[in-house]
Amino acid sequence: MKSFLLAALGGLILFTATAQADTKAVETALQQALPTIKPDSITESPIKGIYEVVVGARMFYVSEDGRYLMQGSMVDLKSREDITEKKLSQARLNALQKLGTDKMIVFKPKIFKHAVYVFTDIDCGYCRKLHSEIEQYGKEGIEIRYLFFPRAGKDSDSYEKAVTVWCAKDRNAALTKAKNGENMPKKTCPNPVDEHMALASAMGASGTPMLVTEKGAILPGYVPAAELSKMLEEKPADPAEAVAPAKP
Repeated sequence: MKSFLLAALGGLILFTATAQADTKAVETALQQALPTIKPDSITESPIKGIYEVVVGARMFYVSEDGRYLMQGSMVDLKSREDITEKKLSQARLNALQKLGTDKMIVFKPKIFKHAVYVFTDIDCGYCRKLHSEIEQYGKEGIEIRYLFFPRAGKDSDSYEKAVTVWCAKDRNAALTKAKNGENMPKKTCPNPVDEHMALASAMGASGTPMLVTEKGAILPGYVPAAELSKMLEEKPADPAEAVAPAKP
């Protein structure tokens, strides 16, 4: 029995060392081919010889020799599960949590139940509609965490409005005024708007509002408060996936 356990342990150590060596080979190949990319993780995929590479909110696949890079969804046809989307959901949450709520404009409900990240454009019609119902989201216990995604791009009028709102003494009040079409004197200061835009682009944003749920799922477009609440009430499979309220 003892010799059997030693043999099994030896096999496990060999397997682990081999997996680590393969991962290192992929990492080295990526450094040579794409030196500007800094992977957050490189792990084996369900397909032998293919590795999952996560970079911020993006994910792609690389062959074990580091020669081939593949993008797209990996689907388990037996279980009908989109493996890529599940991993991407977690990658999105990790990227948002890394950014931190101190770099977002947060509207807190009196009683916290759920949190939703909203990429918004101040001049977008449906973004304004969503914000006009901010109290309804609050009544549903939904914390709205705003990030900016001015669709016209950097240095556009919408971009400057986002910076002005961020630089205001009361950002929440300033955002509401801007959403209501009020003109405010332009302000500049250190701000995270470029970080917001980069993150939105990494997540494939093409329009606003773009909502990211506490499970990391993307909802493109406006969703009424009551409907959003029903969607969020579906419990996460793992309690550890639950998102905590933003710090005061």
